[in-house]
Amino acid sequence: MRSVRLFSVGLMLLLAGCATGLNGLGIPDGEAIYDVPLEELWPSVRQFFTDNELPFREDKGNFVLETEWREEFGGSKVAGFWHRYLVLGKRETPTRGKLWIIRDTRSANGTLAPAGDQEALQSRPIAENAIVAGSAQGVRDLVMEWKVFHALAPRLARKAPDGKETEAAKAEAPEVKAAPVLAVECGLPIVGLPPEVKRGGVMLLGELHGTREVPRFVAQAACQTASNGIPVTVGLELPVEHQQLVATFLRGAGSEGDWLKLMEAPFWRNPHQDGRGSEAMANLLEQLRQLRARGLDVDAFVFDHPGLKGQEHEDARAATVLSRVRQTPGRFFLVLTGNIHARATIGVPWNNIYRPMGVLLSGKVELLSLDMAYNSGSAWICAVEGGAQVECGVRPARGKDNGNRFFVHRFEQRNKAGYHGFFYVGPVTASLPAVHRGLGRPGSRDDSHHPSVEPGDMR
Repeated sequence: MRSVRLFSVGLMLLLAGCATGLNGLGIPDGEAIYDVPLEELWPSVRQFFTDNELPFREDKGNFVLETEWREEFGGSKVAGFWHRYLVLGKRETPTRGKLWIIRDTRSANGTLAPAGDQEALQSRPIAENAIVAGSAQGVRDLVMEWKVFHALAPRLARKAPDGKETEAAKAEAPEVKAAPVLAVECGLPIVGLPPEVKRGGVMLLGELHGTREVPRFVAQAACQTASNGIPVTVGLELPVEHQQLVATFLRGAGSEGDWLKLMEAPFWRNPHQDGRGSEAMANLLEQLRQLRARGLDVDAFVFDHPGLKGQEHEDARAATVLSRVRQTPGRFFLVLTGNIHARATIGVPWNNIYRPMGVLLSGKVELLSLDMAYNSGSAWICAVEGGAQVECGVRPARGKDNGNRFFVHRFEQRNKAGYHGFFYVGPVTASLPAVHRGLGRPGSRDDSHHPSVEPGDMR
């Protein structure tokens, strides 16, 4: 029995010896290598995806499998993105192997349709008849490869040289079935996010209102953080009068009745829509609700005080955020606000003594203030036209192309504008006010009290 235990421990050490750390961006800096032949590894790979309720097709002779599509954030009807994995077993030597995991991401509904498009596809992507070895949208997912490795290593270590589970391992194995490693699909890991996540920390995201991409970035960041065991609270720039409505919705079943109660709040029906009441923002609340429903420790609060103006307005916002952080210090906070408010330097273009929320929070919380970066596209933007009149609509948004993948970048020191870095969301697409879709679930076209908005109606 002693020799069997030594074998199990020895194999575990061999497996762990191939492990690697994370680089400064939170992405593994090496491959996961298994010190077992592919023939011994592959049954455990198949079992892993079965245990995680990811159905797959398999090319058994070539150590290749491809999962079925799975929707981002679980069963949400508004997520708009689906993911699947292509798993390739590769032989390093006759006694060692590795896995390549390619993530394929597709848009399955109107989330990527042009702003105002009323013909949104509601079906999941249609898979090809044969397993394909790549995709124009496929990306190798090293984080996923290491998740699989850490799940399989104990299972492989319990096997004796003949491939059967040892008596010692059977005796030590828990009777309770472990929770799935991949309980929720959180999307492609956000590069640079993990090193910035800290309990009690506040990531203050300064956005350009009115895009589809920023709310998705927030939902993915919350999902990925909570999936790693750190509770997350999202702060949204909605009126504090609606806090109970938001809290009730997040804890509800997401029924049409729940949506009607949420969307009947005056905020969503305000004739002056500046992008904070967009369909994408309403969808973000649904995605956070889905994450909670699937067991992740995710919550949200609102912090705007629309009845106040100027510095008093800024002070009240900061006080609300600070109060929430101090009430629950063990959580990580993702706080979304306009980019002017996120600045951590005194002064704004029209007032050199103005103290934005970023300044007011500095020194009181562990703050990371990030400006938004994006590639060119469109956004729902309000601007002064023809004198003092404010006009809102879909407008061009000019940015810089840094690829399509979400990432976080920290500067060596805070810049002159008061930001510690930026978060990048790729090409941006305008998100229309949620009220233009009606008072029910955004995009459902049920209970609509408002006419649909066509692209030509936008300024």
